[in-house]
Amino acid sequence: MSGLRLWALTALAMMAFAANSVLNRMAVGPGWIAPMDFALLRLMAGAGVLALILGLRQMRGGVVWSGWRGRGAGVFGLCTYLAGFSLAYLDLAAGIGALILFGSVQVTMFSGAVLAREHLPLTRWVGAGLAFAGLVWLVAPGGAEVPLTGAAAMACAGVGWGLYSLAGRGAVDAVAATAWNFILALPVLAVGVLLLSPPDWGGMEARGVWLALVSGAVTSGLGYALWYGVVPHLGAARAGVAQLTVPMIAALGGALMLGEGMSLRFALASLLILGGVALASRQSALPRR
Repeated sequence: MSGLRLWALTALAMMAFAANSVLNRMAVGPGWIAPMDFALLRLMAGAGVLALILGLRQMRGGVVWSGWRGRGAGVFGLCTYLAGFSLAYLDLAAGIGALILFGSVQVTMFSGAVLAREHLPLTRWVGAGLAFAGLVWLVAPGGAEVPLTGAAAMACAGVGWGLYSLAGRGAVDAVAATAWNFILALPVLAVGVLLLSPPDWGGMEARGVWLALVSGAVTSGLGYALWYGVVPHLGAARAGVAQLTVPMIAALGGALMLGEGMSLRFALASLLILGGVALASRQSALPRR
């Protein structure tokens, strides 16, 4: 793959991941659709697209099933991420939400490594510490005005995605693993939504439904498939650096499309969090958002 094409596809994948924040905030912020309804439709659309990709690969003789082992943790983490992500954007700006998610994923991944007694170089300790300090400063009272309820929901989303990433680290076929996790998570999330917050089909606005479907089918399903196609060509270090752009792209999208401002505190907290993530991930790629 040529260098120009590689970077163009990488940039497209990063914009897709950042767009999830903007689309979610755009839909649930003004009440066009309830957060859990958005999450369910997003998962449904994403599972549909990824199932189609698996079907096409099956026709070509590709391996599409790697067993049930580890699926429980992956499905639980994915459902937690989707629910927390959507609920958080009732209150959070797109860029702030993406930043909290990124930092929470890194802290979760680091905690998992500590519990597993992995060898952790000094850079990972320092990086995780910086990311955690940046998160604390971002949500601390005074100046930033970050809603704590939204921040807590996004932190839960980050924990969920971190657990999902830890569960899937040994996957031989990342696209197939992601597809099956989406497919298996669909009935789990559907039952949870029906029991806890039944969908208000009549109260959904068409634009909210379309935003959820685009987020699931395009910026999630196709975005993940694209990302896993370019990661082997990027390598771990460059993949990690590339993903550091996602919160900034989300903040820019929020400013341009939603009129959200970016404060000095947000900028400085971003330096702490993303600098910490960069340090902690020097030898391994970050999970995608």
